Amino acid sequence: MVKGLYTAYTGMLNEQHRMDVLSNNMANVTTVGYKKEGTTSQAFDEVLTLKIKDSTVGYDLVQREGYNSRGVKIGENYVDWSQGSFRITENTYDLALGDTGFFAVEFTNKAGETTTMYTRQGQFTLTKEGYLVTNNGDFVLDVNNRRIQLDTLQDTTIDQQGNIWQNDRQVATIQVTDFEDYDYLERYGETYFVPIDGARQTPSGARVYSGYLEMSNVQSVSEMVSLISISRQYESNQKIIQTIDSTLDVAVNQIGQV
Repeated sequence: MVKGLYTAYTGMLNEQHRMDVLSNNMANVTTVGYKKEGTTSQAFDEVLTLKIKDSTVGYDLVQREGYNSRGVKIGENYVDWSQGSFRITENTYDLALGDTGFFAVEFTNKAGETTTMYTRQGQFTLTKEGYLVTNNGDFVLDVNNRRIQLDTLQDTTIDQQGNIWQNDRQVATIQVTDFEDYDYLERYGETYFVPIDGARQTPSGARVYSGYLEMSNVQSVSEMVSLISISRQYESNQKIIQTIDSTLDVAVNQIGQV
């Protein structure tokens, strides 16, 4: 077995994974409220070092290296939670959060099951019945986890605390919540997040800005630079495989005939 082939092969798989994530970021560069993703990886020597120094099995016990590849190990994806830029729309129901936090929405799947999801995408509108919904048609929830229904014939204002006013009367308060640890949030689709076991909600101090939208935090220029880097690294691993293949060809077809 020529281990160099497998090392280059894992390198190509890693670069392909990075390319997939980067392509998805580029596809959502104009998606309101989108948070870009990144990738992680570990080299063989890092994995081996952790394996050798693992004391959980006991200091006097010997453990095998296992089936670790000699190449790169693809790690987990992560979300970049940095704030996106604001775009002025002057639409009352376009909302942006000025700090950490999420809007709560009632999501209904194809089976008709409802669950609460969280999003930074504040591109809301009113239905003909007066319900405040997302651009996907999901209901926006108030602080009591109820759907928000407004009078479509009344002028509406929304203050920075998320209070909705009609005819000088507060009719609802938009729910804005936060979480202690974002590692317990799982991405659903492009802009929704679902809390998993262990997620703990905390009050959010984010201000709600009416007439603004938070845009994607993807930077096109930096993503294009990363795209070039990924392409070159993929080609480098490809050339390694070609070089090893040509070496094997010489060994088998020329040296083997001597």
